[in-house]
Amino acid sequence: MILAAGRGERMRPLTDHAPKPLLPVGGKPLIVWHIERLAAAGFNEIVINHAHLGYMIEETLGDGHVWNVNIHYSAEPEALETAGGIAKALPLLGYAPFLVVNGDIWCNIDFERFVARGIVGITQGAHAHLALVDNPPHHPAGDFNLLKNERSSVCQLTTLPATRLTFSGIGVYRSELFTGITAGEKAQLAPFLQIAIANNRATGEHFTGRWIDVGTPERLAEVDAQLKALSPAAQALNSR
Repeated sequence: MILAAGRGERMRPLTDHAPKPLLPVGGKPLIVWHIERLAAAGFNEIVINHAHLGYMIEETLGDGHVWNVNIHYSAEPEALETAGGIAKALPLLGYAPFLVVNGDIWCNIDFERFVARGIVGITQGAHAHLALVDNPPHHPAGDFNLLKNERSSVCQLTTLPATRLTFSGIGVYRSELFTGITAGEKAQLAPFLQIAIANNRATGEHFTGRWIDVGTPERLAEVDAQLKALSPAAQALNSR
């Protein structure tokens, strides 16, 4: 699932006339970088939620055949926050573990390997497996810490303050994490992650590749310039 329902207030006035995931970076909409990378990793069923100017997302991406994927849409009359949006989309996602990625980030994570490691944690009882990144300047305090578990090949998540890292917006989840959310109800993700962490049902890993939260016009311009500076071959590589 690609989360694409946010209003993008910090990105105004650009988002007054286009949803944030459709803003161009490196010559293509931000969300298309995700779709290309997911397709290259073998994902062929993608759910996208939307709210603000959502019809533009559907008109631009269509059914996904251009990328050899099937795109399904979960329309929200108003944005339901992260957990609320995922809960509403569960009938489309199914009840096996699924990958979720924020539509307003750019990264070069290997989705196939990340999901494979996430499944390890989930088969050992976790309800969530998160990718954490080094704290960016706009979020220096971080979110979670990784605690090595000698009995597992994946790290437990903890809220201990020491050496916290930032949640990247990329995670593998079990549907059980969202139990208790009524479809159509607004709900933030953080409280559900905190419950999972408290119950030792959340794992994670430190992603050290390229990642940026494209949350402001300045950071959008930064990513755009970086990608445009790459050769066509390098751009193709960064789509995989």
